[in-house]
Amino acid sequence: MKELILGGVRSGKSRLAERRALDSDLAVTYIATARVRDEGMRRRVEEHRRRRPSDWDLVEEPLELAAALRARADEKRCLIVDCLTLWLTQLLCETDSTRLAREREALIEALPHLPGHIILIGNETNMGVLPAGELSRRYCDEAGLLHQALAEVCDRVILTVAGLPWVLKGEKL
Repeated sequence: MKELILGGVRSGKSRLAERRALDSDLAVTYIATARVRDEGMRRRVEEHRRRRPSDWDLVEEPLELAAALRARADEKRCLIVDCLTLWLTQLLCETDSTRLAREREALIEALPHLPGHIILIGNETNMGVLPAGELSRRYCDEAGLLHQALAEVCDRVILTVAGLPWVLKGEKL
């Protein structure tokens, strides 16, 4: 089972993913893509850590997501990736301008072939005003394209709004 959970900031995406992982009755590995660079991000990471069960494995991988998934995917394991858009941001900031395309393609190509339950979390950012800055516009474009490509290969796609899941593709919850 491959699931993509999208929503705005503080929409309940991570909580929903964590509930889905618990309901899977599988061993869970949480793949965190964040790099802690400021106090606000440190607080967010701590909040997520406090919520997670102590028996969940944690992998911190800010760039090579497909490789991290391939190394850990297993029929008896649920992987949570939190979050795609932080991963995307870090790749956009890399000095190697080709790395984003390589890593994105590696993820999209690997995902359908991976065993187990995989839950991907991403911020839906394209429901408002087009940003004025070039990097912000590119981020929104890249996030939209990534989400579309992943939605195509995922079994279920969920949009969270105000903590409520809205299933866009696949079986209802």
